[in-house]
Amino acid sequence: MTMFFAREENPANRPLLVFVLLSLLVGGSATFFTEPSIPTWYAALAKPDFSPPNWLFAPVWTTLYVLMGVAASRVWKLTGFGKEIGFWAAQLVLNFCWSAIFFYLHQIGAALIEMGVLWLAILVTLILFWRRDRVAGLLLVPYLAWVSFAFCLNLAIWRLNSP
Repeated sequence: MTMFFAREENPANRPLLVFVLLSLLVGGSATFFTEPSIPTWYAALAKPDFSPPNWLFAPVWTTLYVLMGVAASRVWKLTGFGKEIGFWAAQLVLNFCWSAIFFYLHQIGAALIEMGVLWLAILVTLILFWRRDRVAGLLLVPYLAWVSFAFCLNLAIWRLNSP
């Protein structure tokens, strides 16, 4: 009977848990910058017709952070803390910084430039992951696609709100 209640943790799953939680923690921390600005500053911005509803961002980003964590754990099991994980960490930091630049500093143009750097960091990470583990590389494709869309959205918002 105790085997149903006392499960031993599989040490092989620890990297998965760590990388997914780290991704979610970084994403969740960025809401410190986004949440206060959404009903005020962001709501007042002119946005393009293709702008998604605000409720869509949280589930999309949560899914993407989980996929990023799963991908990183797969590569970490193969390489440890090599350049692949270094690029993964760098793109995660850039992801966090975009929220601060856009939502906290209200610097739409600077956020657009920063997102271009983020996009490149994601692409490099995807390629490095693909070379080590094709599944890990594929797990980053939705992230790159979403950031590509977000870049277009950021660009349109910048154009619509520039003096």
